[in-house]
Amino acid sequence: MLETKNPSVREKILQGNIGLEKESLRITKDGFFAQTPHPFPNNENIVRDFCENQTEINTSVTSSAKEAVGELARHTEYILETLRNLPEPEYLWPFSNPPYICRESDIPIAKYYGDEKEKEDYREYLSERYGRYKMTFSGIHFNYSFSDELLRADYEAKISKDNLSESNVDEEEFKKYKNQFYVSLAAKAQLYNWLVVAVTAASPLLDSSYVEKGVFGKDVFNGMGSTRCSELGYWNMFTPLLDYSDIEHYVDSILSYIESGLIHASAELYYPVRLKPVGRYSLRGLKESGVGHIELRMIDLNPLTPYGIDLRDVYFIQLFLIYLASTVDINVGSREQSFAIQNTKNAAHYDLKTVNIIIPDNKTMWVADAACEFLVRMKAFFNELNIDNSEENGLKISDVIDYQIAKFEDAENRYAWKIRKQFGDGFVEKGLKLCQEREV
Repeated sequence: MLETKNPSVREKILQGNIGLEKESLRITKDGFFAQTPHPFPNNENIVRDFCENQTEINTSVTSSAKEAVGELARHTEYILETLRNLPEPEYLWPFSNPPYICRESDIPIAKYYGDEKEKEDYREYLSERYGRYKMTFSGIHFNYSFSDELLRADYEAKISKDNLSESNVDEEEFKKYKNQFYVSLAAKAQLYNWLVVAVTAASPLLDSSYVEKGVFGKDVFNGMGSTRCSELGYWNMFTPLLDYSDIEHYVDSILSYIESGLIHASAELYYPVRLKPVGRYSLRGLKESGVGHIELRMIDLNPLTPYGIDLRDVYFIQLFLIYLASTVDINVGSREQSFAIQNTKNAAHYDLKTVNIIIPDNKTMWVADAACEFLVRMKAFFNELNIDNSEENGLKISDVIDYQIAKFEDAENRYAWKIRKQFGDGFVEKGLKLCQEREV
């Protein structure tokens, strides 16, 4: 945990880097999947995910939530302009759940050639194992790294606290500390990621063609606020349990699933939280280079905002990770992890006052009540730190946390509830109208 009583740590605690990944489907103006090739072949910030028409924005590394959202906005505007000017204009679908689907073959797997052909082969494997329908869910991944200045200050504070001589510690020791810091954070983030699901859930509606072939234009409400994070969404066919004792055991626990044939590659581990090295994601890179950042993968697209995510939510997730990093490390065994995965699925429900979770002290609570209790503690933590970063993001920390608390005090403030009310009784038709409005 971060030594927040140390002045040097406290003054640097908000220093970190953010990167966002946003997936969206390109669709025709009548609400079906675009069948055209990816129109951004040479843009390193705009790539593809599973589908040829699943456009993914990767922002550069930014130093604030405001910068990250600003860059996301610029890339989104560029995509919209490009799609407007195609010979047959297309839309960028603003929801996590897909529009009309004719049949599985109309979901085009991303095409790769030459040295990259293995990427297409991997997608064919995913299509065979999980089906293409599930792969059409889109969302946002939040990547965060704590600044090295902050981590070095924390490391030095720990050395001083333990009466160790700073001169006896080299860079290799700092690397070990940093790896352990992120492994411990990943364990805590896994236990509490249900909260991020609850505050960002924004996909309560599906079109009937997702569940019944050939039936278009009827709304399906399955009781979920986030379909992709629920038991109906992105999950492996088994419950993965990881070893959070250190980076070597963490990596080896993922490797064991590959070696046993339960998954084909580390990317197939559909876990809400990942640790990643600097550069291309690989387990070997994690072991050799160490952890570069943590990734949270459970955020729905928010169609109520022009660019898919609200600035207040981005800043909140940063604060959420800082808070977790400042709490006491927890032993996260198989029992705790099993509960955590079920908690994530439960937090994806629409009505969070009708479903329970089991929090780490073995207490059972309604999701809404557990969320309020967590957020009140989090707000008290930042109040005690007495830091104000409002100039950087234009937001006060207390206001950002109050914005989240309001979602659980009154469910009408939650995105899923607003979206069901605004886009129900004609989900795709009303979604297409929203696309048209954003073309202007």
